[in-house]
Amino acid sequence: MSRSRQPPLVTGISPNEGIPWTKVTIRGENLGTGPTDLIGLTICGHNCLLTAEWMSASKIVCRVGQAKNDKGDIIVTTKSGGRGTSTVSFKLLKPEKIGILDQSAVWVDEMNYYDMRTDRNKGIPPLSLRPANPLGIEIEKSKFSQKDLEMLFHGMSADFTSENFSAAWYLIENHSNTSFEQLKMAVTNLKRQANKKSEGSLACVKGGLSTFFEAQDALSAIHQKLEADGTEKVEGSMTQKLENVLNRASNTADTLFQEVLGRKDKADSTRNALNVLQRFKFLFNLPLNIERNIQKGDYDVVINDYEKAKSLFGKTEVQVFKKYYAEVETRIEALRELLLDKLLETPSTLHDQKRYIRYLSDLHTPGDPAWQCIGAQHKWILQLMHSCKEGYVKDLKANPGLHSPMLDLDNDTRPSVLGHLSQTASLKRGSSFQSGRDDTWRYKTPHRVAFVEKLTKLVLSQLPNFWKLWISYVNGSLFSETAEKSGQIERSKNVRQRQNDFKKMIQEVMHSLVKLARGALLPLSIRDGEAKQYGGWEVKGELSGQWLAHAVQTVRLTHESLTALEIPNDLLQTIQDLILDLRVRCVMVTLQHTAEEIKRLAEKEDWIVDNEGLTSLPCQFEQCIVCSLQSLKGVLECKPGEASVFQQPKTQEEVCQLSINIMQVFIYCLEQLSTKPDADIDTTHLSLDVSSPDLFGSIHEDFSLASEQRLLIVLSNCCFLERHTFLNIAEHFEKYNFQGIEKITQVSMASLKELDQRLFENYIELKADPIVGSLEPGIYAGYFDWKDCLPPTGVRNYLKEALVNIIAVHAEVFTVSKELVPRVLSKVVEAVSEELGRLMQCVSSFSRNGALQARLEICALRDTVAVYLTPESKSSFKQALEALPQLSSGADKKLLEELLNKFKSSMHLQLTCFQAASSTMMKT
Repeated sequence: MSRSRQPPLVTGISPNEGIPWTKVTIRGENLGTGPTDLIGLTICGHNCLLTAEWMSASKIVCRVGQAKNDKGDIIVTTKSGGRGTSTVSFKLLKPEKIGILDQSAVWVDEMNYYDMRTDRNKGIPPLSLRPANPLGIEIEKSKFSQKDLEMLFHGMSADFTSENFSAAWYLIENHSNTSFEQLKMAVTNLKRQANKKSEGSLACVKGGLSTFFEAQDALSAIHQKLEADGTEKVEGSMTQKLENVLNRASNTADTLFQEVLGRKDKADSTRNALNVLQRFKFLFNLPLNIERNIQKGDYDVVINDYEKAKSLFGKTEVQVFKKYYAEVETRIEALRELLLDKLLETPSTLHDQKRYIRYLSDLHTPGDPAWQCIGAQHKWILQLMHSCKEGYVKDLKANPGLHSPMLDLDNDTRPSVLGHLSQTASLKRGSSFQSGRDDTWRYKTPHRVAFVEKLTKLVLSQLPNFWKLWISYVNGSLFSETAEKSGQIERSKNVRQRQNDFKKMIQEVMHSLVKLARGALLPLSIRDGEAKQYGGWEVKGELSGQWLAHAVQTVRLTHESLTALEIPNDLLQTIQDLILDLRVRCVMVTLQHTAEEIKRLAEKEDWIVDNEGLTSLPCQFEQCIVCSLQSLKGVLECKPGEASVFQQPKTQEEVCQLSINIMQVFIYCLEQLSTKPDADIDTTHLSLDVSSPDLFGSIHEDFSLASEQRLLIVLSNCCFLERHTFLNIAEHFEKYNFQGIEKITQVSMASLKELDQRLFENYIELKADPIVGSLEPGIYAGYFDWKDCLPPTGVRNYLKEALVNIIAVHAEVFTVSKELVPRVLSKVVEAVSEELGRLMQCVSSFSRNGALQARLEICALRDTVAVYLTPESKSSFKQALEALPQLSSGADKKLLEELLNKFKSSMHLQLTCFQAASSTMMKT
């Protein structure tokens, strides 16, 4: 047979693999000139010419038949071209075995159907539809023994229908030698089966859609053919007969399989129900699991389960699911209430508060639980503060005479002023200052101070967590990541609205803290309407400066701790104001108490004079002030952010006045000591503790001093105060930044000089008046007459007596203070010279002997006390001499000189005291 064309060439086939009876499209070249030219078509060695449909010289459509080979060429044979070749191949897949109850879109060869009843394991229902090979690839049994596999996979099973199914065991047992490519194909088969099950009947229709269309086309072609031939009109409708046959066949099939299909549907329903229970057992068991976990406190597990259930069943329309989900919501609502109660419960730690807030946030609790917690904590802090005050006030009323437990003041560097004075005096003066009272009375804490300490500790223990809770609320760290993302916008709005509210809360806490502290420490600084709420201590006495200083330190530490929390300064300004008021009051009270202690110094005067003519009193006075100022050192120092105690003019004036008062109190003590004996010293101002006989012990041995001696000692102390002590005290005031120091010094010096002058005049009056008063009687003793007297033989006794009295004054003053001698003797000499001058001027006339005698005595007195002469005394002596007649002869002058020398020689020893001070500067 001759060929006029090229042999056929197959270049493509679609699809390139499939099961028998798969419809394929063959493409190529020279596939024939027409249907009659196509004389052969084989695929994988199977003749497919019967189903072949020639479309064109490049396209043929046919169905693949049963073949022995799994893979082979596509060979086309034509009359015009002969036997052709192929550049592609077709892979024939094994047909899926279909059970008797499986749906199929094509006719199944009943000789090859798959009956699962012949391949079932014992105990498995015949209609369980368990596939023998779920992977869809060839099974190759392994050589591993069953016993070894059971030991390797203890408690597991290779049965894929078992709850303990082990995929590794199944693969080792059935596919130990299967290649990786085959396993990948098995994965594809599993996915296909899963998709098929999910689609159900729809998958069957979709898979056999071409078959349905072909059947429809065939029936339509037959119907048209019969109408065209006219056969249908003569013999009846063939299609109608065919339809009747098919209906009868369908009814017969339904009758045969009705019982089986019914059992299948029931089994499917039961299996579906079991599958639903197994698949959704999480939801069905969730209400009970929630209750159990709540009892155990595993709130995190409850929240995670709830979130999972909400995401899966929150919007379900299935009634069963809705019913169980409603039960879940009921229990979650109870959990929300439980957690909210725990959150608002006080006291609680910050960690617990954050934990409960996070739980409530994750549970999407309505409202703002975090803000509710902040509000509850705020009320709790205020309640604690007022309860603390009520407790201390109640304790004070029950035990008014007792102090609170002792504070630890072992490191307190503020010594008692009285104790320090006692020690100083004992060391310096050698006195026997002893305290018969236990010193621990100074360290027992007053109720009000103990309350302020407790109050500040309470605030510092609660407020940091309160502030940190607010910071966490602001930055969102209170909430979980999910809640933070979902509620970020809403929370930012809340924060802006809540900021002012929280600021008011902090202000209220600070206000209560300050008011309660003021009610205890500064009761006069609170209004009458607030006295009941913040005061009520009913204590008459005021706290000492030492305890006020301790309170200042306590409040300062509180302010520093609150500042460390980065609380804004404007919220802490009330505490700064309290600190300033406490510092001012502490200074005032300390100065007042210092004045009281200085009043008591009169009791401690021992009248023992040292080499400088001083007693211990000036030193004690200075030490008392220095100790008081030292006790104020910490109070007067300005910590960061604090104002000076003396910034207000009113405070400056009050402090200045108190300082002046201290000086004047001491001056008053000096005046009392100088004018009254020991038994008459004023002690009405002293308290019971101070005036008790055992406070100072035996200060000195009982002895008495003359009033003149007291005056001298006080005058000596006044001189020392003026030259040294007051100046030193002014320096100490300046060191501690006191204001108005010049005024303090000026007023104090003026008062001291006034006292000094008054005491000096009193002493001069006491000493000079007797001497002056003895002159006139002494002059005219024995009816002496200046007009008629004997020639002078020496100085008369009245003058010697006057000189002896002056020497006695000198000795008395010298014994106390050398520095007072010139001042005192000069005034005594002034008084004597003035009186002598007056007496001379009162004489109407002198005889020659009388004039010589008067000149001798005036010159003797003048020359003797020459070192203590002042302009006033010189003037008086001059006036006295001018009242005398002048010496007319040289013999009188010579006699006068001889008599003067004789007087000086005879009284040389007595007059030595006047010569020893010849170089001393006299004070007017």
